[in-house]
Amino acid sequence: MYTREFQESRPSPIDKGVPLFGAWTGAFQGVDLLDIQKPYGFPFPRWVRDLRIKEWETFIIQDERFLMEALFSNLKVYRMAQVLLYDKTSGKKLQFIKTIPFSGWQLPKGLANAAVDSHSWGFFFRIHDWLDADTIKLDLNIEASSKRPSFTAHAEFDVSAQKTSAMSVCLPFSGRRCMYAFKTLAAVRGDLVFGGEHHFLDPGKTSGIFADFKGFFPYRMQANWCNGFGLDEKGRRFGFSLAENQTREAYKNNENVLWLDDGLNPLPPVKITMPEGIGSDWIIQDMEGMVDLVFSPKEAVRNSRNLLFINSEYITPLGYYNGVLVSSGGEEIQVKNLWSTGEQLYLRI
Repeated sequence: MYTREFQESRPSPIDKGVPLFGAWTGAFQGVDLLDIQKPYGFPFPRWVRDLRIKEWETFIIQDERFLMEALFSNLKVYRMAQVLLYDKTSGKKLQFIKTIPFSGWQLPKGLANAAVDSHSWGFFFRIHDWLDADTIKLDLNIEASSKRPSFTAHAEFDVSAQKTSAMSVCLPFSGRRCMYAFKTLAAVRGDLVFGGEHHFLDPGKTSGIFADFKGFFPYRMQANWCNGFGLDEKGRRFGFSLAENQTREAYKNNENVLWLDDGLNPLPPVKITMPEGIGSDWIIQDMEGMVDLVFSPKEAVRNSRNLLFINSEYITPLGYYNGVLVSSGGEEIQVKNLWSTGEQLYLRI
């Protein structure tokens, strides 16, 4: 049975200018990748190294009726916010994308107690990463336009240690270039107002995955993610987050995880294939017999940018997961018609 060590949390994944690769429970006190000495092998100025760091935070929240996904990224050349809301009852969908060239928000280096917000024409968001108070908060307001209704959201993740488990990783690309990620699955409470209709997010029925990423990602970045969560046949909250990316030594260290009954279960590296294209079934499998899933896209969501030296393609279809996952203890978790998202990213910047 595949396993890898989750070490006890430490202040930072960087020690004396050298990144430490591995996986840890909980969050680091702070992550400043500019502390890494010569990540490219040459003494580039600080501002050049800073331009190569990409960072983003994502929220995926779901109850019986709604699925909401929100992404806030700082790619240095531009900042982007993308919000997706899907009503599973009516099939109505809201997609909002806001791009701010050059200047804009900076995501925090630590999650203990830090906030970021942005207020521009027709759009407001605020994120309060407050692990010291066992919560992560998200506030959104999107004003109505001729093409969409208004949307307001307030969500609070309950990330107390008694109710959830969090994971941090530092993974290598080449030399001292690396990426960091923090992920957690938690109960969520809050409120949504969509087109004038109020909807309460009951923490007993609502879950969410929060993720924080930073990295010296390759100039041509390619990655696939598969995330899903819900209640299993025994009524336990469970979730998974699987990635196929360009990091090295993936068998030893990766960001794949299964949350089950508030515990962390490491998962092996996976291969995500799309034999008939991205709009048809995705096959997600490993070599250890612990991951065997099929993701069937039903709703297409696409965000593309192509400007001179910048090329990005971010595709986040909605659909169903079916298959089986195996925990570290050998327990099989049946995944049946689990509605969630897949992600495919190509970024050249």
